[in-house]
Amino acid sequence: MDGREELVTRVLETRRTTMELVEPLAVDDWVAQSMPDASPAKWHLAHTTWFFERFVLRTLGIEPVDPAYDYLFNSYYESVGPRQPRPRRGLLTRPTVEQVVAYRRAVDARLGDLARSPRIAELAPALELGLHHEQQHQELLLTDIKHLFGSNALLPAYRGAPRATDADVPASELDWHEEQGGIVSIGDAGGGFAFDNERPRHDVLVRPFALANRTVTCAEYRAFIDDGGYRRPELWLSDGWAWVQANGATAPLYWLDDDRIFTLDGARPLRGSEPVCHVTYYEADAYARWAGARLPTEAEWEIVAAHHDRARDGAFSDDQAFHPRPAASGPGLAQMLGDVWEWTASAYAPYPGFRPLEGAFGEYNGKFMVSQLVLRGGSCVTPRDHVRVTYRNFFPPGAQWQFSGIRLARDA
Repeated sequence: MDGREELVTRVLETRRTTMELVEPLAVDDWVAQSMPDASPAKWHLAHTTWFFERFVLRTLGIEPVDPAYDYLFNSYYESVGPRQPRPRRGLLTRPTVEQVVAYRRAVDARLGDLARSPRIAELAPALELGLHHEQQHQELLLTDIKHLFGSNALLPAYRGAPRATDADVPASELDWHEEQGGIVSIGDAGGGFAFDNERPRHDVLVRPFALANRTVTCAEYRAFIDDGGYRRPELWLSDGWAWVQANGATAPLYWLDDDRIFTLDGARPLRGSEPVCHVTYYEADAYARWAGARLPTEAEWEIVAAHHDRARDGAFSDDQAFHPRPAASGPGLAQMLGDVWEWTASAYAPYPGFRPLEGAFGEYNGKFMVSQLVLRGGSCVTPRDHVRVTYRNFFPPGAQWQFSGIRLARDA
């Protein structure tokens, strides 16, 4: 198999994985939208298909399956044209689920023919971007399904019935990994796929610091709650305290009470040794202040992650757990990749010398570089081969439906 056939094969395998993720759903689950930031499963499947049709197949002059899909399934590409408002995607009962599945099959058949196209080299960058874009939507698909089911009084399980929960085990002892700092390089160095926001590689000054060897656990976070963490304004940023007041927040999202938590496998006992997840930046920052620490900068996080022992990574979507696991015991760092996205103290901003991609792809990342914070490391619903140590995820500080957690840092 040559390189062009391999790329097309990888694209189609990734798209099959997306369809496997929706197999447990009933048709009624495909259309509902639980909040403006989440999208229906049907829309995710259609949008990722539209992406390949719009940015790959139409480059070859291939006519779209339905021109109306440009409006229905465009996400945020202003250069492409108007689109269905994001908060109203749940109103798209038509096209039907059956029609969207047929749309995917039609586009996949056309993608399969590309391995023989003499223009495959020209199309390769868009195909690879589309592959990673599809993986991003696999993660969003799972987080959005969880929010939909978590909004249902029945607390249904994504896979049909709650799974057995392993016995809770003590978390590995919290320890600190010290770094001397200095002038260090971060960002993509080339040699593989990376998004434009990971470039260019550049030097930053990092002062001596220490990074926790694992993420914060549910038991540790519960101690923060028990100590009045959500009632003490001195622990919170001003916007964070306003968020607490406005939302009546008393615990992370999906904590049903002191002893139970909602997961994609339904409601089950809360395990104290698991990483706390579904916390906002506000909660992460307040916890760090309560713990006498702080959140790491993304540069601090990256220079440690670039040299960690990857044998002790956390869970990814490939593991089919769809929930973070307790840190593996042993010396050194754990969970630098996988389990939970880790909030950093860094604003999502362009690296020095950043240049967005040309054309519509320039809208992919750059225009969101305002009012958001960087998260690092991937989570239990991230595909293993999608994440890397230079990967920059980003969300506004009040986002909590993603699998976001906390790793502490402190000055040396």
